[in-house]
Amino acid sequence: MGPIPLLLLLFLTVLSPFSRIKAEEDFTWEIKKVPLVINKKTVTLSSPDFKAEAKRELNGTCGIECQSRLPLPSVSDLQDFLSYETVYENGTRTSTEVYFRNFDMQAEHEVIKDSHSRRKRHVYGMDSRFSISDKQFVTNYPFSTSVKVSTGCTGILVSPKHVLTAAHCIHDGKDYIKGAKKLRVGILKLRSKGGGKRRKGSKRGKREAKPAEIKPSFQWTRVKRTQVPKGWFKGVTDDVAVDYDYAILELKRPQKKKFMDLGISPTVKKMPGSRIHFSGFDDDRPGQLVYRFCSVSDESNDLLYQYCDAQPGSSGSGVYIRLKDPESKKWRRKIIGIFSGHQWVDVNGQQQDYNVAVRITPLKYAQICFWIHGNYAGCRDG
Repeated sequence: MGPIPLLLLLFLTVLSPFSRIKAEEDFTWEIKKVPLVINKKTVTLSSPDFKAEAKRELNGTCGIECQSRLPLPSVSDLQDFLSYETVYENGTRTSTEVYFRNFDMQAEHEVIKDSHSRRKRHVYGMDSRFSISDKQFVTNYPFSTSVKVSTGCTGILVSPKHVLTAAHCIHDGKDYIKGAKKLRVGILKLRSKGGGKRRKGSKRGKREAKPAEIKPSFQWTRVKRTQVPKGWFKGVTDDVAVDYDYAILELKRPQKKKFMDLGISPTVKKMPGSRIHFSGFDDDRPGQLVYRFCSVSDESNDLLYQYCDAQPGSSGSGVYIRLKDPESKKWRRKIIGIFSGHQWVDVNGQQQDYNVAVRITPLKYAQICFWIHGNYAGCRDG
């Protein structure tokens, strides 16, 4: 689709297509006790080489049936997966081991009872993406939370100075990609272009000056440090690496923009219309922010499988939904996943394509929240 009409966009994103069913079914954010992911030991590592090539597509991912045959990871396994590396802007690197407190294995691996019918995508059909063309709209919430990562991906603001994105946007599983050495984040802001002032005493200056054109453009800021879970690294885990395809980027300068809060991903049956939403900077529409929403086709404990139309460049987008706040009863958006991108997954021994998002589980929520705040004061209830 081309540029989205403003009234239709308001209907889709503000009024919500689910307003008709609010009276029939109450979709509310559940308050869950979040475990503590506590730093155990931090050691200094050698500086990374930054030699990996950026990947647009991740092949050979263990699919839904494949994952169902894997034994559930032990607490020790999960502590290995949630341990993490930190890379600073000067090139230094540390590795941090973690352990858990108040951890509920059953809550982390919630049994999904209601399976969803799986659809094979033989025909993609009409492109369901919307380009956000309105100059003011694209720089207002919630679209203003989407940012451009200099390696070619998208991210989303989760605090004034933190961006959540996909791990593969900065690391290929073995090494950090070349562009991650001087990582930057671009934030869309309205700027004046063209126009000019009249000069005194000149004939041309007596004419009316052409008014400056207001256009959205990126303001770039450097990344101070990046944090990636070791579950993404090859050698720590292979079969479930995509489950940990997320990273946090800390900016050098805080942004005066509204950010989007984190949330723990509910099961699909608790999402209005089983739908998710996200916006990104797709490569085939340069300079445009592209919004889309779609129903989730299937899910595992760590992943959401769907057919939202997307192109390279949208990887790392924050996947969000709207549910009611249990106290105010107002509808509130929260990020419940990170769009990983197009994946070839193993389904009954055959390769099938899906678009995959990493869902935010209680453990991942605890880890990401700690990375953002540096403490657990605001991270105990998801």
